[in-house]
Amino acid sequence: MTAKLGLVAGGGALPRRVIERCRAQEREVFVVALAGHADPETVRDVPHTWISLGAPGRGLRALRAAGCAELVLAGPVRRPALTELRLDWTAMRFFARLGRRTLGDDGLLRAVIVALEREGFRVRGLHEILGDVLGPAGVLGAYAPDDAARRDMARARAVLRALGAADVGQAAVVQQGLVLGVEAIEGTDALLRRCAGLRRAGPGGVLVKLPKPDQETRADLPTIGPATVARAAESGLRGVAVAADASLIVDHETTVAEADRQGLFLYGLEPER
Repeated sequence: MTAKLGLVAGGGALPRRVIERCRAQEREVFVVALAGHADPETVRDVPHTWISLGAPGRGLRALRAAGCAELVLAGPVRRPALTELRLDWTAMRFFARLGRRTLGDDGLLRAVIVALEREGFRVRGLHEILGDVLGPAGVLGAYAPDDAARRDMARARAVLRALGAADVGQAAVVQQGLVLGVEAIEGTDALLRRCAGLRRAGPGGVLVKLPKPDQETRADLPTIGPATVARAAESGLRGVAVAADASLIVDHETTVAEADRQGLFLYGLEPER
């Protein structure tokens, strides 16, 4: 019998996918749902507790009481300012260890995972639990990028490589060699909305999502799904590319079908040599 899994649930569809996979495997799961991020519908029929981001101590106690030794983090979480949080003792100790270091998203998540492992939990990657969510290499749908789109993808890759080294952003939109936008704290959806008003005449741009250099693969891998493809189409783009075997595709078949329906290419980028 596989040990009970602890799920720390943010927003979106991925936490529910984890719950459904555990049920298919007859594996028990206990959910720590993050207030203001997780959808109440996600935890409607599963053992759970709610916590705020500033009060992780309650969640840790609940996970131990539920008998969870393994944890997985799933779903996006908006990063709040420290002034928004009412910190419990566990959170205060965590931030005291960080000191005055300014951390990007990946650095902060890496520190969170280290802290969870210090508490005695084993943190697993989402792809280890779901198994079939990593996007493969090459053309994933009915449409393929042409040479101009491939040049835009290469340009986006170079931009993300430079920004990723500073722990900033996982996504960029490039059209005809011009960088229309890069992702910061606002997230991919807001990036696409912003770029919709910046597009040039002619062939549409390309959205590229890549992990940062030395990305912590157990949390916050680049993620796309049907909604991402639909928003890319609304923004006038002609394709979406993600890192093969290092990006999550939520509901692969539906995502590919949406790309085909919108006339967009969907492409898995192989690692750079």
